[in-house]
This record gives sequence, C-alpha cells and structure tokens, in this order.
Amino acid sequence: MEKRDTWDEYFMKIAEQVATRATCDRKHVGAVFVNDFKHILSTGYNGAMAGLKHCDEVGHMMEDSHCVRVVHAECNGICQAARNGISLNNSTCYITLFPCWSCFKLMVNSGVKRVVYGEFYQDSHVMETAKELGISVEKLNG
Repeated sequence: MEKRDTWDEYFMKIAEQVATRATCDRKHVGAVFVNDFKHILSTGYNGAMAGLKHCDEVGHMMEDSHCVRVVHAECNGICQAARNGISLNNSTCYITLFPCWSCFKLMVNSGVKRVVYGEFYQDSHVMETAKELGISVEKLNG
C-alpha cells in the first residue's frame, strides 16, 4: 500500500500546482491558505495586477534585481480572500518559496499563524519577527 501524504505534504503539493499558473517566468510561486479544519480558504500565484499584461507577454519590470511587475503569490491569496469575505485569521499558509519581508508583514496582519515553505529565500527579518510574534515558520521536511 502506498504511503499517504501528511497534511503538510498534501497542501504543499497543491501550492506547487497553483504555482503552475504563475505568469512571471523568473520564478513560479504558489500559495495556499488553509484553516484549522484542513479546508482551503484561498490560493494565489505570482502575476501582474489584474487587468495588466503579464511578464510572459510584455517582459519584466526590473528594480534591484527583482521583477516589480508581479504581485507575489501570498499577496494574491490574501487579496482573493479579502475579495470573497474570507477570514485568514489563525490560518496556515503553504508557500513554495519562503516569504519576503513585505509579504510576511501582510500575512501577519491577515492573521496567519503558521507558514510552511518549500524553497528558502534570504530574509533574516522574517524568522526573527516570527519568533517574537509566536508564528511558526517551518521548512517542509526539514
């Protein structure tokens, strides 16, 4: 009999699938917000602002080695929840890439209490602040 995925593995696989919708070819990132009952509340992937052309159509808007045309996956997930009147309070965010500082601040203010990430990204502020706030930030399988 095949091993059943843990909840963390299951939701990270969904985040990886969500990432396939990303429209910035520099990095495909997906996020899934889940409540305590293991129900998906919202998803997001990185792409241009609604109504604008995407990077894979018109190219990148680069500043300091970052594409600033895109809205990050976790921000799009937060916006999707807000547009649909869904609270993210006490939720977990599964994200394929460690959150940047700006996205982490939005997750904190949205009520996210746990972050599970796949790939590490450099940002020391996140881990220090998460510890201070009692927010769990964990690498999947390590």
